[in-house]
Amino acid sequence: MRVAILPDEAAIGRIGADAVERLYARKPQAVLGLATGSSPLPIYQELIARHRAGRISFARGRAFALDEYVGLSPQHPQSYRQVIRTSIADHVDFPEGAVRGPEGWAEDLDAAAADYDRAIRDAGGVDLQILGIGADGHIAFNEPGGSLASRTHRGFLTAQTIRDNARFFDGDISQVPAQCLTQGIATIMEARSLVLVATGGNKAEAVRQMVEGAVSASWPATVLQFHPDALVLVDEEAAARLDRTDYYREIWDIERN
Repeated sequence: MRVAILPDEAAIGRIGADAVERLYARKPQAVLGLATGSSPLPIYQELIARHRAGRISFARGRAFALDEYVGLSPQHPQSYRQVIRTSIADHVDFPEGAVRGPEGWAEDLDAAAADYDRAIRDAGGVDLQILGIGADGHIAFNEPGGSLASRTHRGFLTAQTIRDNARFFDGDISQVPAQCLTQGIATIMEARSLVLVATGGNKAEAVRQMVEGAVSASWPATVLQFHPDALVLVDEEAAARLDRTDYYREIWDIERN
């Protein structure tokens, strides 16, 4: 796991977009994994700017979203299908139908989960997965206490996650769905590269556990320690509880130079 402690979200966006741009330069048909929430937005904004400048094209690419709420229509503005569209997909040149997400509105949710996992494998797997992290250490909607070997599945949001996500529903907790379809930990770990973004002091303990803590289902993101190519992009506040910041800064400087 490589850790980059960066000064602000703009720097995070540039470094994350660099990784995506390098991927598409060497593999124009690459499969990108897309996360929702506020964490990946600086990367998406930078990718949109680079696409408009002619630096990167997604015209031969495909993408898979991490998760979707259960119970929202695909047209709901807070469905992750819509969020992915408005955050990035509608602003670049992915072909029609090239960006997929789990179908949280399906009649048979378990079958929909299995079909989604199969679709990712049939596409050749995700080349680069963008991730955020919850304050309780969840990635996608894999909450603390869940299986570290899970595949795409129906999940349940904890009270903490519902409170955190209420900001996207005008602060109304009652409007936040309690269930989801989400890629599982094992599904995420099969991506060839991971780029995880965390900003703000409320993520500091989760970042500390993820990077320096023992691997445990109590902090699902700790399993990323086992990934062979995981890059963690954090600002100073999110890095505040790390013990080995001098080491991370030194290694990052060597890598960048």
